[in-house]
Amino acid sequence: MTPTLTAFERSPDGGKGLARDTRIRWALEEVGQPYEVRLVSFGAMKEPAHLALHPFGQIPTYEEGDLALFETGAIVFHIAERHAGLLPPASGGDANARARAITWMFAALNTVEPPILELETARLLEGDRSWSAQRLPLVEERIRNRLGQLSARLGNADWFDGGFSAGDLMMVSVLLRLKSSGILDGYPNLAAYVARGEARPAYKRAFDAQLAVFTGKPPTA
Repeated sequence: MTPTLTAFERSPDGGKGLARDTRIRWALEEVGQPYEVRLVSFGAMKEPAHLALHPFGQIPTYEEGDLALFETGAIVFHIAERHAGLLPPASGGDANARARAITWMFAALNTVEPPILELETARLLEGDRSWSAQRLPLVEERIRNRLGQLSARLGNADWFDGGFSAGDLMMVSVLLRLKSSGILDGYPNLAAYVARGEARPAYKRAFDAQLAVFTGKPPTA
C-alpha cells in the first residue's frame, strides 16, 4: 500500500528542505518506498479533518491503510521498522546496533534539536523584545555546548554508529537547521557530516521533491 504524507502547500522555508516533511520523504527514498503527498494550507491544518490526523494542527502526517501517524520521529521509526535499510537487523551480527541507532534518533530530537529551535524562536519571534540581545548569546552558547559534545563523539567517523542509519538521518535533518546561522562552521567534522547526508542520492531526491512544491516545477531526474 502506498503511504500518503501531508506537506505545506506553501512551505515557510521557501523550499530549503527544512520543513519536516523532508525528513519523511528522505526516509521513504532511502528504503525505496513510493509515496504520495497531499498538500495542505495553513487554514486546512486547523480544520477538523486534519486535526483528526494531527491533534496539534501541524505537518507532516503519515497515512498507510488504517494507520495514521504524526511526529517525524515516530513516522521515521515506523518506516525504519517496516523496511530494511535504515536500522541494523534485529538479529545477527551486533545485536545491540539496532538499539544504538534508535538511541541516536532520540538524541537528535530530544537533546540536540530543542536549543536549535529555541534559537529560531529567539531570532524570528522575539527579536523585537527588550531582552532579546541578552537572551540570544545564552541560547547560542547552549547550542555550542551540545555541538561540542556531538563533535567529540563523532570524531573522524562518517556516521555515529557504523553505517548510515535512521539515527543519522534524523541528526543531519536537525543540524541542517543551523546552516544559515554559521554556528555549524565552528565544528568542521559536523559540517562535513551534514554534507555527507546531503550528498546521499535519497536526500537529493527528497530535497528536490520538496523544492518542486515551492517552485511549481517538477523535480529533476
